[in-house]
Amino acid sequence: MKVKIEPSIAKGEIKAPPSKSYAHRLLICSALANGTSTVGGVIDSNDMKATLDCVSALGVSYNKEKEIVTVKGTELKNEKLNKFYCNESGSTLRFFIPIALMLGGENEFYGTERLLSRGLEIYEDICQKQGIIIEKTDKCVKFIGKLKPGIFDVKGNISSQFITGLLFALPLLSEDSVINVTTELESASYIDITLDTLKAFGIEVLKTKNSFYVKGNQKYIPQNVTVEGDMSNAAFLDAFNILGGEVSVLGLNPLSKQGDSVYASMMVNLKYTAPKIDVSDCPDLAPILFAIASASNGAEFTGTKRLKIKESDRADVMATELKKFGINVSVNENSVIIHKGEFKKPTEILCGHNDHRIVMALSVLASIYGGIIDGCEAVSKSYPNFFEDIEKLGVNCEVIE
Repeated sequence: MKVKIEPSIAKGEIKAPPSKSYAHRLLICSALANGTSTVGGVIDSNDMKATLDCVSALGVSYNKEKEIVTVKGTELKNEKLNKFYCNESGSTLRFFIPIALMLGGENEFYGTERLLSRGLEIYEDICQKQGIIIEKTDKCVKFIGKLKPGIFDVKGNISSQFITGLLFALPLLSEDSVINVTTELESASYIDITLDTLKAFGIEVLKTKNSFYVKGNQKYIPQNVTVEGDMSNAAFLDAFNILGGEVSVLGLNPLSKQGDSVYASMMVNLKYTAPKIDVSDCPDLAPILFAIASASNGAEFTGTKRLKIKESDRADVMATELKKFGINVSVNENSVIIHKGEFKKPTEILCGHNDHRIVMALSVLASIYGGIIDGCEAVSKSYPNFFEDIEKLGVNCEVIE
């Protein structure tokens, strides 16, 4: 889908979409609880559909009416073969693998080629140590065997999602377990979201400086909860203010544990200075921060190496797209430099690279001088109403193909 955006000044109030990070976790905890839970604020994004599909694969039923999901948790049982369809959702894949392994038997995980290529080395190492068999193809990863409690040594500088996946499953095992983080923990705020959600459902985890102690034989307690506003996606709406807009983003929790809440102070720095910013704990903000830097004073970003394993290679593709605006970008192993330059109307059609956050970042930039973006359907991954919402703010958008 191609969308043409005319030069526009965004003004008005808009409600932030529900937090994808919280929604994943609340739905999973509801599925693991033996009883009925309700989760409010679940939108029809592709990632949410993937997680709900995997909830069904556990043998758990649910009903969705508008944005409220009623989950009827039950005692989970090992089936002869469970099939989990994750589409493009990395969170769904990494969260459900330990849960499936906790059940044992045979479990197949399906996803796009890009998703399965992003790596599961932490789980592969655990499976090798525990004698769990892994069979891989381009479209599927199959696990044969059952996860056992014990001590898990996990690298913290690859993705916090592996730790979250283990934290979901380990409380349901027969004995206690310990997760030792063997490197610096990046994206630690996402672990805080996980611990916050687990606590809400009655699960105890003792966190120390470099480890997590998880008691076995725990039970998830059903809850009625509502997903708070998403800081990650709110950043794209608030970014219009840095470009001269007057937008109020509503529905955000000022005490949120979401690490991406740092976006506001980062954007102010980008507007007035050419700062050095570490994005290792907030990689999802990188595309919009790159965009703002390109239209402002330039900047240097560190902690960017994990951008390669997102929906696209975000550093490289943003460098490609910003070049169309006349801005040069230097991409290094773990840093990105946005060079200050003469920002101008894009010289050719912009490409979303099948990445929702790239599409949204380019849309914000296109509102300055106009532009056409191809691949805009990617926003359905996390924020399907994005273009409708920015139109409400006065951004002139037109679907042209």
